Amino acid sequence: MSASSPTAAKAVTASIPVLKRGLKNRHIQMIALGGAIGTGLFYGSSEAIGMAGPSVLLAYIVGGAMIFLIVRALGEMSVDNPVSGAFSHYANENWSQRAGFVSGWNYWFNYIAVSMVELAVVGSFVNYWLPGVPTWASAAVFLVLITGINLIGVRTFGEFEFWFALVKVVAVIGMIVLGAIVIVFRINNSADLPDPSFAHLFDQGFFPFGLTGTLAVLVVVMFSFGGTELIGITAGEAENPRRTIPKAINQVIPRILIFYVGALAVVMAVVPWASLDGQTSPFVQIFDRIGIPGAAHILNLVVLTAVISVYNSGLYSNARMLYSLARQGNAPAYLRRISNSGVPVAGVLTSSAVTVIAVIVVFVWPDFAFRYLMSIATIAAIINWSMIMITQMKFRRRIGPEGVEKLEYRLPWARVTPWIVLAFLAAVVVLMALSPDYRTAVIAGPIWLGILLIGYEVKKRRARPAGDVQAQGAPSGGGWGADRS
Repeated sequence: MSASSPTAAKAVTASIPVLKRGLKNRHIQMIALGGAIGTGLFYGSSEAIGMAGPSVLLAYIVGGAMIFLIVRALGEMSVDNPVSGAFSHYANENWSQRAGFVSGWNYWFNYIAVSMVELAVVGSFVNYWLPGVPTWASAAVFLVLITGINLIGVRTFGEFEFWFALVKVVAVIGMIVLGAIVIVFRINNSADLPDPSFAHLFDQGFFPFGLTGTLAVLVVVMFSFGGTELIGITAGEAENPRRTIPKAINQVIPRILIFYVGALAVVMAVVPWASLDGQTSPFVQIFDRIGIPGAAHILNLVVLTAVISVYNSGLYSNARMLYSLARQGNAPAYLRRISNSGVPVAGVLTSSAVTVIAVIVVFVWPDFAFRYLMSIATIAAIINWSMIMITQMKFRRRIGPEGVEKLEYRLPWARVTPWIVLAFLAAVVVLMALSPDYRTAVIAGPIWLGILLIGYEVKKRRARPAGDVQAQGAPSGGGWGADRS
């Protein structure tokens, strides 16, 4: 039998390592839940409350509705074609290879910058208990640990992320329950503050800073939801994506209502919003009102877990994004390499190596890193969400009315929904331009897009012919040819 026979070809294909569908329903649910809960809720919520007062609840509801529609648009494509790489793959397939390049590299850099910040600050939480440990040593330990977890296999990643996210979920639920107890029984251990009551939400009016304050806080609110699109990345490795992905997405709104609106409503009922100093987490103040000792220790553990969780998810998604980009021909061919356990090992190691460089930049030039790199990361989220909505419209145009009728999971009111979301995101960019804290991001946006477009043109000139590319999983050299297998 010749090596070129169909039987031999099938045997060769079967021996090539591929991504494993090892994420169970509980993994997907908790990954989706953890993606909506980060340090922004535990610490950043004080800033948001200070900007808008009680009307911050309305801002979270509106922002949450927009995020829900964005993830539903992504879910429509993910359920129809559950692959790793999500929006980058869909942009490449339904829009153009240029769009796939921009979408994928934009998202990859976004998570590199986020990972950079998370690893840079992880030392401060470790120093709370171990002040003698250098911050760079803490960053190095966690980088190696999380990289090792991601190299073992997708199910190992899923298990760790499940428990990381569970800590955050339990912490928020515990805070809501304890806060409710404080309100119902009017527990007050502070002589300087009035008794807890939901009336505090209206003491100075629901809109103490007018509609202007509510609009201004939308910028902070939207970036609190960064990471929810990770649901789409998991589609390529979910055991039953057509069942688990819709279930996870449909729970986004209840999660937002419970974990953001519910938690912050309780916070402002227990501690009048004007009394929040922005220096201490409102969660700590909740524990203090009850008289629970060690509140700061509890929160420090929770936030440390949240930071590790963000980096764990970031490394996972970045590895899959590089793998998808390489499959498209939008990244070096070596990034298609997959281990026998189904891990895109080249993507994991490359992302970790670049993160090391980024963290060094933070330690050496912190002002440059936080001002400029994080500005790009900030606007990158808007670019990513906008491209998801545009890609969804092009996806429907490509499959036509008959294809739309066959979709198992659909974006509601799809004729107008993408335009509503795009208009909302454009309004957020305008609000960013009006804010001194975010203006740099708006300036960086067009520059960043220009860099990505130039990068695509350079890649296109240097790309090998597609015929030179070997079979998936066994590339040679560093070519950029697309994988057509």
